[in-house]
Amino acid sequence: MAQASAGSSAESATTSATDSSAGWLARKLGGRRHGRRDAGALVLGQRRIYILPTGPGLGFGALILVLLIGSINYNLGLGYALTFMALSCALVDMVLTWRNLAYLVLSPGRAPSVFAGQEASFELLLTNPGPRARYAIRIDLAGAGEERHVADVPASSSAGVRIAVPTSARGWLAAPRLVLSTRFPLGLFRAWAYWHPEAQALVYPFPEEGAPPLPRASGARGDGAGHPGSEDFAGVRAYQPGDPLRRLAWRQIARLDPGEGGQLATKHFEGGAREELVLDLAALPPRDDLELRLSRLTRWVLEAEGRALPYAFRLGAQAFDAGLGAAHQAACLRALALYGSGAHGGGSAQ
Repeated sequence: MAQASAGSSAESATTSATDSSAGWLARKLGGRRHGRRDAGALVLGQRRIYILPTGPGLGFGALILVLLIGSINYNLGLGYALTFMALSCALVDMVLTWRNLAYLVLSPGRAPSVFAGQEASFELLLTNPGPRARYAIRIDLAGAGEERHVADVPASSSAGVRIAVPTSARGWLAAPRLVLSTRFPLGLFRAWAYWHPEAQALVYPFPEEGAPPLPRASGARGDGAGHPGSEDFAGVRAYQPGDPLRRLAWRQIARLDPGEGGQLATKHFEGGAREELVLDLAALPPRDDLELRLSRLTRWVLEAEGRALPYAFRLGAQAFDAGLGAAHQAACLRALALYGSGAHGGGSAQ
């Protein structure tokens, strides 16, 4: 009984050791196969890189074969030397081409927000941890068949590349799948690897062209309007003849380009109850298409910011108090971009 128990224990220990070894081997091979990830970065492992001869490489191989056959037929010692020297050059080129990609560290960078219809720009970083520089690294969109960028990565340094991707709809846009390839140094072989960066850009609705003017501001009083005066700054409006020069909005004027139709602007003041500009999706005609209404709100947000008019923003369950500035604009545009997607950037801002 004791012997059977000891035998069973030894067998289970052997099985456990075998399973652990198999698991370790699978993890190692899997890590090599798919590349190692570290905090969003991807290291090109040796089994992730593919390599095949190019057209010139196949021609060079045929030339080596002809040299070998001729040397055998005519028993040429110098022919053998030339043949094996050419073969050695091809083998060295194959190794150097593979090493030009091996163990590069790929990491995604910033992806600025854009409006629908514009090109989204994805920043990608190639880091070379080794002591040898990497040359002629080509970065293409997978399946595009078109060379986009070529980068050189110095030794123990990094190089940045920007990939432009067209946009058509609002929401999150994921970075495309990329192909990194190289034919350095002789072009006899092509080594390549695939990479899908973990990055995404936020696409805002495109601002409506020819949108109606901003809605009337609603005041705190029952009559819904404040009285013009010189007590409270209410925003910026277009210059009208007779406005005093001291009320010109020089900051806004400095940002205008007269060649693009820019006009003078005047500071506008109000007395009494202050009016509040509210941009509300529910206030727009429901018969209009949803995307059209979102585009109109986008235009109004940009116009209110350009005229320095504080505005409140309401979009379904999301509500933002009256404000002004880059942070307020970004929050409103983000809500417009993600409306209806179930990925709202935040709730109410009270």
